[in-house]
Amino acid sequence: MFGFDDKLRILADAAKYDVSCSSSGSKRKNSGGIGDSSASGICHTYTEDGRCVSLLKILMTNYCIYDCSFCVSRRSNDVQRAAFSVKEVVELTMNFYRRNYIEGLFLSSGIFKSADYTMERLMLVVKKLRTEERFHGYIHLKAIPGASESLLKEAGLYVDRMSVNLEIPTEEGLKLVAPEKDHQSVREPLAIIKNEILNLRQDRKKDKKAPLFVPAGQSTQLVIGATPESDLQIMQAANTFYKDYNLKRVYYSGYIPINATDSNLPQIGTSPPLARENRLYQTDWLLRFYGFSLHEILNSTHQQLDLEIDPKLAWALRNPQFFPIDINSATYEWIIRIPGIGRQSAKKIIQSRKYGKLKEYQLRKIGIAYNRAKYFMVCQDTLIAGGFHYPENIRKSIFESNPRTQATASNTQLTLF
Repeated sequence: MFGFDDKLRILADAAKYDVSCSSSGSKRKNSGGIGDSSASGICHTYTEDGRCVSLLKILMTNYCIYDCSFCVSRRSNDVQRAAFSVKEVVELTMNFYRRNYIEGLFLSSGIFKSADYTMERLMLVVKKLRTEERFHGYIHLKAIPGASESLLKEAGLYVDRMSVNLEIPTEEGLKLVAPEKDHQSVREPLAIIKNEILNLRQDRKKDKKAPLFVPAGQSTQLVIGATPESDLQIMQAANTFYKDYNLKRVYYSGYIPINATDSNLPQIGTSPPLARENRLYQTDWLLRFYGFSLHEILNSTHQQLDLEIDPKLAWALRNPQFFPIDINSATYEWIIRIPGIGRQSAKKIIQSRKYGKLKEYQLRKIGIAYNRAKYFMVCQDTLIAGGFHYPENIRKSIFESNPRTQATASNTQLTLF
């Protein structure tokens, strides 16, 4: 039998492979208890490779009835096994919170005995925290595929966010590494949660005292690099799940080789595809916030993202016919498509040009990445509008002016834009 400290060490370490631990977007407020989870979210810390490790992030148990070859907790793995009781997780969360170590909880679990048995234990933890301890901090709970609808609905009343991990982007890839699972088992709880969110949202319009249900929404995670899907297939899966289940986030987790016995997976020692992971996040951002459609970035001709340059720049270089864009007359929707200009800068440009035509020094003050954007735009004092139809020359010039753009030889995490 393991002591409490040993359990914490084992189960916190096993939880580190799940990156879908966002803590923003909740509207739960303190009504006289302990903790707070406001719309601005809570503080995060990050590992060196950029992964979020905020909150108390643990598994209820790493015992599991499944034998997924990409998972460290797979049934056949010879690893130390441990399990927390419901009381232990509640006490651990409250003790850590009172010591100011954490501001919330991220709780997941291996599947122990059955989906319902595991989900019931997870539900009891969050229920006790909310009703007995009056804890109002952020709680992110992993829903268990195959659990009953009643358990999912009850758990959703006590948590801020729920997530169900799709793991492998395609059904074919999932069967390759986890033949006991299928995508339908993930779709079912996502649909239940989505429908209950919509139902209770309508109830709250009629009655302000109606209970909250998963106020920060739901999310999922895709493992990248464990199976041979293209970036196009990955983003098609993400796009479908965003639309079908109103997801708040899809997380992309570069596969870290942990099992030496499966020839279908990258071998131990292979670096996780962090640059690719980052490019997928950038693509996700473009689809959700920049008005791009998937076929503009990835299609049958371009099925993989360019690891050397970000996807917005790659799109611009493939479409020189749209450039240069006149910064003083273009709409907001076109300004944000210029590489080097983000949404906040675009809004400032729209506001500033009410008072006169913008010049280079003003654009620099606004904060755009001018050395990148200058190839794709003209302003009041632009002298030469040439070069826009020579993508390779532009690509070379950007590399020369900013060597950090080249990412293929590095496994460091990149910035979004």
